[in-house]
Amino acid sequence: MSEDLYTKLREYMDNLPGGYPATDTGVEIRILKKLFTPEDAELVMKLEQKAEEASAIGARIGMDAATAAERLEDMAKRGLIFRIREGDTVQYRPISFLVGIYEFQLNRLDLEFVKMWEEYVPHLGLSFAPLENKQLRIAPVDSSIQDLPSVATYNRIRESVKEQELIAMMPCICRRKEGMLGNPCERPEDLCFSFGQFGQYVLDNEMGKRISTEEALKLLDLAEESALVLSPANTQELSFICCCCGCCCGSLKRLKQLPNPADFCRSYYLASIDPDSCTACGDCMERCQVDAIKEGDVMEVDPARCIGCGLCVSTCPTEAIELVATEDPKTPPKDFDDLLHKLAQERGVA
Repeated sequence: MSEDLYTKLREYMDNLPGGYPATDTGVEIRILKKLFTPEDAELVMKLEQKAEEASAIGARIGMDAATAAERLEDMAKRGLIFRIREGDTVQYRPISFLVGIYEFQLNRLDLEFVKMWEEYVPHLGLSFAPLENKQLRIAPVDSSIQDLPSVATYNRIRESVKEQELIAMMPCICRRKEGMLGNPCERPEDLCFSFGQFGQYVLDNEMGKRISTEEALKLLDLAEESALVLSPANTQELSFICCCCGCCCGSLKRLKQLPNPADFCRSYYLASIDPDSCTACGDCMERCQVDAIKEGDVMEVDPARCIGCGLCVSTCPTEAIELVATEDPKTPPKDFDDLLHKLAQERGVA
């Protein structure tokens, strides 16, 4: 009975926009058993994909409002469902495993979960690879686009951050995970931004702290100084920004293993090096997180590998590098709900 319940939960999770594919080893079931009690599993599978108040959910499934509110809030606190708080109104909805449940396990990480996740994440990555609608995109660091004639508003991250009313900062779960596996990263850990409803969720679950706009801008400077790739949600409106390194970030780590990372991420730029100005100092190669710079008499960009993050531009001592806009860039979905809808349509689970 228990196995059947978690198999059904796995199928339910796979019908959410982000998916949750089965494996031959059953590691995905072991993960679900660790996170969800049988009672959790039964309840979450009764949730509709739209956000609802606890009283409405309780009325629909035959549970009194107080019990429904208590159980739903408990699951939200454990990062298993999403909570939307607007004034006195609180609503709940299911969330995909990635992006979603995994990141929200920040305060519950242990070595058992981390090892199971490392076993499972390649399967998730393979399921994401063919999708046109990516959950994340690459945004250029601000200094790399200062001299460009035309930059879309959604690619001006600093300007977008200035418009946010609520900004939360939480530790990077990927760098924390790698530390638990014995691979500590020298880059700063507290560099994962959340905004709006995501930021409120982070604060309510005590995963991070609220920061001011000025603090956020200084942390963006630190991220660029630390050679971290800006990876916001693939949306025009900000909901979160991951600051990623090639040694810890699950996405970048796996992109690096491919011969053509550029084909598997949503990016809007490509780095270009002027051979007449390049002195082959190697600074750009050291900062690149996906090994897109080739060394020779002068440094060269491999266009199949470059993801257009701009980290190589600002530190070039001879200003030999610039970003060039890619052809026919695709405008991201408007917001995270729009992205989820497009993902669900593409995966045939809408």
